Amino acid sequence: MRIPKSTYEEALLPHLDAAYNLARWLARDERDAEDVVQEAYLRAFKHFDSFKGGDARPWLLAIVRNTYYTWIQRNRSPEMAASFDEEKDTHISDVPDPETLLLIETDRKMLRRALRKLPPEFLEVIVLREFEELSYKQIAEVVQVPVGTVMSRLARARRRLAQIVSESCDEMTTQGIMM
Repeated sequence: MRIPKSTYEEALLPHLDAAYNLARWLARDERDAEDVVQEAYLRAFKHFDSFKGGDARPWLLAIVRNTYYTWIQRNRSPEMAASFDEEKDTHISDVPDPETLLLIETDRKMLRRALRKLPPEFLEVIVLREFEELSYKQIAEVVQVPVGTVMSRLARARRRLAQIVSESCDEMTTQGIMM
């Protein structure tokens, strides 16, 4: 059965930013993320007839996730994964003074570093929940685990993230960087 191109575009193109965001966090490199998203959209187009309807976002993000894991096996080992430089893309507007800007940027950098230290199974659920605002059920569909597993991974990821941030703050304080 041939699916009209317009149906594919209407279902999947609105989620391009979410697909890229997930791929960028997983791949930790902008160019690699672009490759993953491109391949994921090709796979989605090829298998669009298996889409059962409803919200295409979780279906597409599951394809992006699976494409990333296939891509990483073919192209490089996880140890060689280069981190992407999101700092250069950070744009803060309407902030009143340089001191506030510095504090906000320091917090963002600390959070990015902390996120990069999370294992992939924790990182992906945090990104899908907090950045992409997917429900637990949608995340379960994307990562192909039960909802209870999503909930426990999120709880553990948040605890680990809080621990990493706390340790970073302690380290910065002892080095005299903060305050």
